[in-house]
Amino acid sequence: MELQKMGEEMVTDRLNGTIPDNDKAAVLEDGYEEEERVLAEQEEFLPHIASKKLNQFTDFEGKTSFGMSIFNLSNAIMGSGILGLAYAMRNTGIILFVVLLICIALLSSYSIHLLLKCAGVVGIRAYEQLGLRAFGHGGKVVAAVIISIHNIGAMSSYLFIVKSELPLVIQTFLGLTRNNGEWYMNGNVLIVIATVCVILPLAMMKHLGYLGYTSGLSLTCMCFFLISVIYKKFQIACPHSLNDTLGNSSTVSTKEDTCTTELFTVNSQTAYAIPILAFAFVCHPEVLPIYTELHRASKRRMQNVANVSILAMFVMYLLTAVFGYLTFYETVEAEMLHTYSKVDPGDKLILCVRLAVLLAVTLTVPVVLFPIRRAIQQLLFHKKDFSWVRHVIIASCLLVTVNLLVIFVPNIKDIFGVIGATSAPSLIFILPSIFYIRIIPNEKEPLLSRSKIQAACFAALGFVFMVMSLSFIIVDWVTTGRSSGVGH
Repeated sequence: MELQKMGEEMVTDRLNGTIPDNDKAAVLEDGYEEEERVLAEQEEFLPHIASKKLNQFTDFEGKTSFGMSIFNLSNAIMGSGILGLAYAMRNTGIILFVVLLICIALLSSYSIHLLLKCAGVVGIRAYEQLGLRAFGHGGKVVAAVIISIHNIGAMSSYLFIVKSELPLVIQTFLGLTRNNGEWYMNGNVLIVIATVCVILPLAMMKHLGYLGYTSGLSLTCMCFFLISVIYKKFQIACPHSLNDTLGNSSTVSTKEDTCTTELFTVNSQTAYAIPILAFAFVCHPEVLPIYTELHRASKRRMQNVANVSILAMFVMYLLTAVFGYLTFYETVEAEMLHTYSKVDPGDKLILCVRLAVLLAVTLTVPVVLFPIRRAIQQLLFHKKDFSWVRHVIIASCLLVTVNLLVIFVPNIKDIFGVIGATSAPSLIFILPSIFYIRIIPNEKEPLLSRSKIQAACFAALGFVFMVMSLSFIIVDWVTTGRSSGVGH
C-alpha cells in the first residue's frame, strides 16, 4: 500500500513539473504520448493501472527498424506513375512542375501528420478504426472500402505493366522478331507465374516489416532506372530520330522548337498533369500499418519516417522528370520507356531498365496488398485472434481477384481513372482531415481553432481535386468518342 502511494505521488509530482530530472528534453510532442510516457512510469509501481491502457495501441511490440520502415513507405509511394513525370513536365514547364511537386509533397506530409495526430490522441493505429471512432460503423466501412478499392486498382495497374511489358522483354532477350504465340510469350500466363512464384510467397508474411528487404531491392531497381535516365540524357542528341514501331516508318524531328526547354507553359494537357502529381505521393493506407510495426514507435519517429520517404521520392521524381524531359523535350511520351525504344529499339541498357522496372512493380504488389487484408480483417474479423488460415485465404482470394481482373478485362483504364479520381483524394485529403476534426476533442482544439480550420480547408481541397479529376475523365471520354473515327 505504501509503495502504491509512493508511485501515485511520484506521477503527480512529475505531471506538475515539481521533480527535476534529465528526461525533460525527451518529452513527447502530443498529449497522448505524454500520457503514454506517464503510464509507462506507473507500470513499474502500479501495473494494474497501466497494462490495460498501454495495450490499447497494439497487441505486439513493433520490431521493424527505422530504415526498413523507410524502405517500405518509400516503396508504397513509388509507383508506375514515375514513368509519366517527364510527360507531365512537358505540359507544365520546369518551373511550374517544381512548384507543384513541392506543394504536393508538403501537403502529403501534412496529411500524414493529421493521421498520426488522430492515432496518437485515441491510441488507434488502424485507418478503419479511426473511421469507426470518428463516424461509427459507417465510417469504418467507408474507410475500409476506399482503401480496398484504391489498392486493388494499384495492384491491377502493376500487373497490367507485367502483362504488357514482360513478353516484349522476353522477345527482345531471345532475339525474336515477333510473337509466335508460345506460352512464355503470353502475358496472361506470365502474370499468373509471377503471382504464384513471387507475389504470393511475399504476401504470406505475417508482418509488413518483413518486406523491408524486398522493398529495398525494388527501390534499388528504380534507382537504376533513374541513373539510366541521367546517363541517356548525355548520350542521346537532339533532334531525335524516332522509329515509329507501330507504323514501321521512320521520322526525324528537325524542328528547332522540339529541342527548346519550356520553363513555364500551359496547354490543353496541363490540367491532366496536376492529378498525376497529386497522386504521386499516395501512401496513406500503408502509413498506419507501418507505424504499428515500427520499433520504438512514436508520433515523432513515424513522422520522420514519412518525411524522409517523401523527401527521397521527391528527389527521385524531380531528377527523373528533369532528365527525361531534357532528353526528349517535346517528343517525350506519356510512357517514357516507349520513347527510348523508338530512338533505339535494340538498346540493351533500356532493355535492362525495363526489366528492373518490372521487378520493382512486382515487388511492390505485396506491400500494397497488406492494407487491403488489414481492412478486411478490421471489417469482418476485428475481434478474432490471428489465424494463419484466414491470413492465407484472404491474400489468395485478393490475388485471384486481381489476376482475373487483369486477364479478362481488356481495357480498364476508364475504371481505374474513376477509382483513382475518387479514392486517392479521399485517402490523401478528405478522410485524414475529417477524422482530425471529429476525433481531436473540442476541449483541446476548438472547432474554430487554426488547426481545425486548416484541416477543413484541406478537405475542401480534396473535393476540388476529386471534381477536377472526374471532369477531366469525362472530357477525355467525350473527346475520345468524337475522335474515334480518325484512329485516336
